[in-house]
Amino acid sequence: MNITKKIESRINRLDPGIPFKYEQLAIEREEIGAAAKAIERFLNKGFIKRISRGVFYKPKQSVFGELGPSEDDFIKSYLFRKGKRIGYITGTYLYNRMGLTTQFPKNIRCASRVKRISTRIGNTQIKPVKSYVNVTEENVPLLELLDAFKDFKSIPDLDVPSSLAILKNKLKHLSDADLSTLIRYALKYPPRAQALLGAVLDNMGQKKLTGKLKENLNPLSTFKLGINEDILPEVTRWNIKG
Repeated sequence: MNITKKIESRINRLDPGIPFKYEQLAIEREEIGAAAKAIERFLNKGFIKRISRGVFYKPKQSVFGELGPSEDDFIKSYLFRKGKRIGYITGTYLYNRMGLTTQFPKNIRCASRVKRISTRIGNTQIKPVKSYVNVTEENVPLLELLDAFKDFKSIPDLDVPSSLAILKNKLKHLSDADLSTLIRYALKYPPRAQALLGAVLDNMGQKKLTGKLKENLNPLSTFKLGINEDILPEVTRWNIKG
């Protein structure tokens, strides 16, 4: 079977409307030149469509006409490399999904430690953010939670009491193993994230977990996070100011 037929067969096995890259077509190194020409022919025929450089999709037909990938599917194609998770969505887009804000951003931030994820979807700009630890499928929920602690003060239209309640609820549903991993990751995050996480865990009766966080912080540092003792009594112990 020649390279054109092989690529066509592999594309036919892909779901319509889902973005794909060259790596998903299992192209051998010596086939790259021929494969690029085959892809170009498929584009000219309309068999596939290009989203951006190196990213394509097979059009999906519906009663409303041809459908392309959803914004979420398009972003997802940049969060994986060879089937492995390398990034995740963070920033206001994430905090809206977590229920911490009603604001919806014009730009979306994607965090990764191994790749700068930067592209555009229509009028939406995807901007890169450096992840503090290597990203895996399993640790994304923990990194999302730590990002919320890190950015707490800067989250737009934040209601402090209700947002703290949301974060407490998420912590409450973590296993002991996940909590230990969360603490280990938190030590790589900015001090303000460590302090707020420590205060919230203390408030939940988890002081046995917060020793490493406390030891890692400069005792002379203070953190202005807009939280007072009436909302979270433990802020004094962690040098958090209103």
